[in-house]
Amino acid sequence: MEKINYLEILDCLYDGVYFVDLNRKITFWNKAAEKITGFTKQQVIGTHCHESLLKHINKNGSLLCVDTCSLAQSIKEGKEKEAEVFVHHREGHRVPVLVHVSPVRNSFGVIIGAVENFSENSLKSNLLDQLEKYRNLSLVDPLTDLLNRRYLEVYLQNKINELKVYQYSFFGVLFIDIDYFKNVNDSFGHDIGDNVLKMVSKTLKNSLGNDEVVCRWGGEEFIAVVQCNSLYSLFSKADMFRFLVKQSFVPVNGKIVSVTISVGAAMANPNDTVESLVKRSDTLIQQSKSLGRNRVSIEESFK
Repeated sequence: MEKINYLEILDCLYDGVYFVDLNRKITFWNKAAEKITGFTKQQVIGTHCHESLLKHINKNGSLLCVDTCSLAQSIKEGKEKEAEVFVHHREGHRVPVLVHVSPVRNSFGVIIGAVENFSENSLKSNLLDQLEKYRNLSLVDPLTDLLNRRYLEVYLQNKINELKVYQYSFFGVLFIDIDYFKNVNDSFGHDIGDNVLKMVSKTLKNSLGNDEVVCRWGGEEFIAVVQCNSLYSLFSKADMFRFLVKQSFVPVNGKIVSVTISVGAAMANPNDTVESLVKRSDTLIQQSKSLGRNRVSIEESFK
């Protein structure tokens, strides 16, 4: 009977899979892991997960690879672990993944390492289909692949109309601006500046929930329309965006280029127009900038 090569089978899986030893040194990295993260096995195998290129963070922006590593916990406790995390892609942006970790035992039952498998957010395929449709209608920004201002104005008007009629479709607008973006262009050139725009765009887009959109408003400005049932939930979503962008970076000649964002968060109400809602969020972002940037400003009623 022909011998089965199980590592070859793992290379055929849709989910990313990698093995670590007791010191959390990566010993195997399958093709799906390469596809999801952009990092090849040659770049990853032999490195340790706690110093790896992936830099797992949670939705609050906390780095998980040192104190709360699922692999370390699984090896120590001998139990399976699950988590929703954001991994660092080779191009700089963050990718949301579902992680499942299991301890690996030898024939005597002794733990000799762990295996992690991870899969991308299930919304991705639907989003790609929608994006292609909008691209054909000239509603997509060619640099960032985000929906553009023209789309957003129509979308926001429909959302406001829905709110007026049904009184329950609660949503908010996040006006987002990259802090000191001109310094990036001046220091590294416009090509790197474009890569930073793409990195921020993908991080924001990958962080969206159901029925949420983010568009490039112009230059280094973005607007996200997100679901929320309170100012607190709106603030939490905005602050998650801020954390995730801060933890993302673009590698440039052995160095990293990172940026922060300022956010103005406004809750929609039935009396809003597109102009009034955008203006309120724009006013709030100016407040974020005046207070030092890298922060979220929200309406006074939240405080």
